[in-house]
Amino acid sequence: MGERATIRDVAARAGVSVATVSRVLAGTYPTSAASRAKVLRAAKDLDYVANAHARALAGAGRKTIAVLMLDVVSSFYAAVAQGVEMEAARHERLTLVASTGADPARELALVQMMREQAAEAVVLVGGVVEDDEYRARMARYAQSLAAAGSRLVLCGRPAPAPDVPALVVEYDNEAGAHAITSHLLGAGHRRIAMIGYQPGNTTGEGRVRGCLRALADHGVPRSDVLLHDIGFGQNNGDRAIRELLDKCDGRPDFTAVVAGDDRVAAAVVKALAEYGLRVPDDISVVGYNDDPVAADMTPGLTTVHIPGEELGRTAVRLALGGSARTGQQRHLLGTHIVVRDSVRRLTP
Repeated sequence: MGERATIRDVAARAGVSVATVSRVLAGTYPTSAASRAKVLRAAKDLDYVANAHARALAGAGRKTIAVLMLDVVSSFYAAVAQGVEMEAARHERLTLVASTGADPARELALVQMMREQAAEAVVLVGGVVEDDEYRARMARYAQSLAAAGSRLVLCGRPAPAPDVPALVVEYDNEAGAHAITSHLLGAGHRRIAMIGYQPGNTTGEGRVRGCLRALADHGVPRSDVLLHDIGFGQNNGDRAIRELLDKCDGRPDFTAVVAGDDRVAAAVVKALAEYGLRVPDDISVVGYNDDPVAADMTPGLTTVHIPGEELGRTAVRLALGGSARTGQQRHLLGTHIVVRDSVRRLTP
């Protein structure tokens, strides 16, 4: 009572050998119709569940795609995971999703675990602080997975050295920031606050580069931009905008805010209202990511759309596409502006 049936129990019940049960359940070897019927009936009667780990070691387990990300809460990561799942299902693969919490040790442990589980591809998602240690770690991951017949896929992450056998699927982060800043400049804004990015983080640094390039293209001095490098997310956005407003006694000397992501933008809009400032009448605000919150805000948030779901789909499609695993491949997806109502055109 309460003990799980084993393959030997099924064999005894069906009156066949353990090998016959294994062949029937694996479905990879020919067996007689009578033997198959007896084994399936015995397995059903005993409520037998095959040991997935044993089947995987024997090469008969269902193949999997692993996706590892900072968290599973934010809309961007959820969209990528959805894309991975949909494409994996189309190829009859299972998807394993895990969060790293930005902990390199946990990330390493998960990559090693997925290698042991014989995942066909391990997809790492999201920006990181790129340094020599990061590049060395990615090289180790890629080479270790390749040796096991798997594939490392960097999704929205920087590539390691060109000779590392990884698949890199990126979106045009810098171009999106350039486009959204140019949109503000085209509306007459010249004094701009950029808040909510993490120094050294590849996602944040790319967005800063795009913004500064747009300013240079429009002949606006860099000194006219207020850079507030406090980090992504709502809490950081709230803290950053309050610090800027307190410095000027609630009377901002900037006319627009470029938020590092949409959660920062949402916090900015809320804090501005508490200071008696309206969006876009007093201050224009733009975001990045095109999270669901962007369309639900009042006013609707003008932002940059990242093709998160398509990133996930592309990562799996290319990883399973039979391409050579000895070199590095890179694939770039575009971004675009979604114009809503959070930007006011300034009169000359």
